[in-house]
Amino acid sequence: MATSDLLPIYRNAREWIMEAGENLRQSIKTNIRVMYKTSIKNLVTDKDREIEQFFIERIRQKYPGHQILAEEGVYKEEIKNPYKEWVWIIDPIDGTTNFVHQKCNFCVSVALYYQGKPQLGLVYDPVVDELFYAIKGHGAYLNDQPLDKLEQRPIEEAVIGINSLWLTPNRYFDYRPLQALVGAVRGSRSLGSAALELSYVASGRLDAYFALSLSPWDFGAGVFIAQEAGALASTITNQPIPIFEKTSIFIARPGLHQSIVDQFLSTSPAFQNHATANQQNGHYKRD
Repeated sequence: MATSDLLPIYRNAREWIMEAGENLRQSIKTNIRVMYKTSIKNLVTDKDREIEQFFIERIRQKYPGHQILAEEGVYKEEIKNPYKEWVWIIDPIDGTTNFVHQKCNFCVSVALYYQGKPQLGLVYDPVVDELFYAIKGHGAYLNDQPLDKLEQRPIEEAVIGINSLWLTPNRYFDYRPLQALVGAVRGSRSLGSAALELSYVASGRLDAYFALSLSPWDFGAGVFIAQEAGALASTITNQPIPIFEKTSIFIARPGLHQSIVDQFLSTSPAFQNHATANQQNGHYKRD
């Protein structure tokens, strides 16, 4: 689809995400109803579901032939084959724990894919009023200012985003290569919002980002925005990202991506085992 054809869809998505962000910005001044999903660590609020329903209603009204993949499961229709359809990927609040506890470092994430290929990506942080977005073939932007194309940076000067969970002994994978990496870089950070951290790679605030288990709504928009800024994206085992499945994510500046793969990520067969397990538990599979 030509960029000119995507612009009207982008304008609608932008209007919706800004309206959703304003709703959340006002809601942090009020009492928020908090519930648990799978555990006390996995929170959901009434606002998660309200914002998700808001997007579903707007998309169904404007684009009734499109499908929707969203975190809270408000949309009940089954997507039979997302690699053949238009699919919106929605995270109404990415960083719900931050939303509840910090009242900052959360965002709304919206992406649109056609036949498995990204067309639009928008990530909006309503607290600081920052909108990261990308349109296919048109580059990445922050608040309507084009983001500079990412340049190479050596490992020793890099600041990476990574959750400390992945740096400690666990039953899922060998943590030691990532621990060694953290010791080699200039610094590491963890925001608690994958979509924001991916957007920070796009803008150069972070040089790389790692996650061992993300769902499509966590990364669907952010990965595309970072790629449009020149970042390289893969799984932790340097394989193509299965966009509609739970997966690991590794994204970094050009040059830095391959250096980290060669020096740290290709040294442990346990990463391969982890990738295989994620593939088996994925949400959707290609035909």
